[in-house]
Amino acid sequence: MPYWGYILISIFGVYIGVSILLYFLQDYLMFKPEKLEKDFQFHYENQETEEYNVKTRDGATINGLRFKVENPKGIVFYLKGNSKSIKGWGKFAVDFTRHGYEVLMIDYRGFGKSTGKRTQKAIKRDLQVVYNKIKEKVDEKYIILYGRSLGSGFATKLASMNHPRMLILDAPYYSLSKVAKRYMPFMPLSILIKFPMPTYKWLKYVQCPIQIIHGTDDRLIPYKTSVKLSKINPKLTTLHTIIGGGHKNLNTFESYHKILSDIITVKPKKISLEGSSIHTGHSSKKTNAETSKNG
Repeated sequence: MPYWGYILISIFGVYIGVSILLYFLQDYLMFKPEKLEKDFQFHYENQETEEYNVKTRDGATINGLRFKVENPKGIVFYLKGNSKSIKGWGKFAVDFTRHGYEVLMIDYRGFGKSTGKRTQKAIKRDLQVVYNKIKEKVDEKYIILYGRSLGSGFATKLASMNHPRMLILDAPYYSLSKVAKRYMPFMPLSILIKFPMPTYKWLKYVQCPIQIIHGTDDRLIPYKTSVKLSKINPKLTTLHTIIGGGHKNLNTFESYHKILSDIITVKPKKISLEGSSIHTGHSSKKTNAETSKNG
């Protein structure tokens, strides 16, 4: 065998080896969970909370927090990003409770106090179980699904299978496969990745209003991703742009809070297009020239 043949075989062997490692280590590389002791006590200043534990059919425990308000207008099912636990994410509940909405946050399997083997199928099933429990006490027309980063895909899947009042996506991805492809362009991720999370596929089946919020300076999930997603179900989708916003700092922008306030507090009104210019086209240059000549 010629020398270059040995080189090709060596390169191929390394490629296969890296692929195998990526397949088995991707859970560690993708997720950054924070584990909490079972007796850990949650506390948030000026927030009243109630802790829940939901048992799944495969024996896992899903831990969550309900942030309570008096005479709630509805409830926000908040699906967080992929880092830490609800211990840290809970501080964002105030952005909804101050508007009169209760908030329910849960930790995915392996995060916080939640247990169980983490798979895409298992997490989707867990979230539907929790959603069903919310429906037992709250009519769906009062349920808002909010998905932040990793949670945006799960929130979209839930919305596609149910009928919430609204779906809010904060810095969503087209699919996790696409995000991973940016960092590992030469790997066969369509075969290897265990969490493809095709948000774009699920979004087309959502039947409620879709509100997308994204910052123009997001370097993890580019703003153009939301532009692309907004075109999938355009009649129901509104894209809100945070000029200068990154991936983790949208809450530090006044415009974010104004957008959020407008979304959840203003009741949508059906707009009458009668008498508008919706069917009026701009004249072509040729038509303008002909008009001037005839004039």
